[in-house]
Amino acid sequence: MLKAVIFDMDGVIIESEPLHYIAYHKMFDDVNIEVPAALYESFTGKSTLNICKQLCDIYKLEASPETLVNLKRTHFDYIFENDTNFDLMEGVLDLIKDYHNNGLTLVLGSSATMPSIERIFKRFDLNQYFKAKLSGADLKESKPHPEIFIKAAEASGFLKEECMVIEDATNGITAAKAAGIFCVAYDSFHSKNQDYSQADLVIKKFDEIRYDKIKQLF
Repeated sequence: MLKAVIFDMDGVIIESEPLHYIAYHKMFDDVNIEVPAALYESFTGKSTLNICKQLCDIYKLEASPETLVNLKRTHFDYIFENDTNFDLMEGVLDLIKDYHNNGLTLVLGSSATMPSIERIFKRFDLNQYFKAKLSGADLKESKPHPEIFIKAAEASGFLKEECMVIEDATNGITAAKAAGIFCVAYDSFHSKNQDYSQADLVIKKFDEIRYDKIKQLF
């Protein structure tokens, strides 16, 4: 029986990929590197620090990963505060309310930093629906490692067999399945060239997994 749902944030709850794209590419310009599209797409779902460590290794940068993180964060913060079109993903708030009203426990498992998570949750008044929020930046391992979803299931208070993950990225789906949790892949317009083959279910709209539909799979 389904008792808890673990949401990713970027690309699932918020339509943030275009903002991250701009912020990352401004940071790439800052350190004078050109990142091919295929490499950039492989970053989806990973924490910013791990991405920046990878960039430093690949491009033999003198700047530290932490410096790159701060550059990217500065660009993202500016865009976040000034982009009036920034919003939740279409239909996700209705889904969150539907699950909450039907007694499901909701947990966030995101690679974003906790300050970023808190800012999003405050802006869109989401704290009322979620029991717990986990940041991959606070953990030892990053997606595709399953640590964040193992801990998210524990935070829900239910068995992993009673949980479901909603993800939009290859790294997140891999992490969810490695944790032994049923995973729904959200095929978002902004999540380019992600591999959904490991997912238990692939959707294009959130109304496909309303409570009355998804509960039948558990």
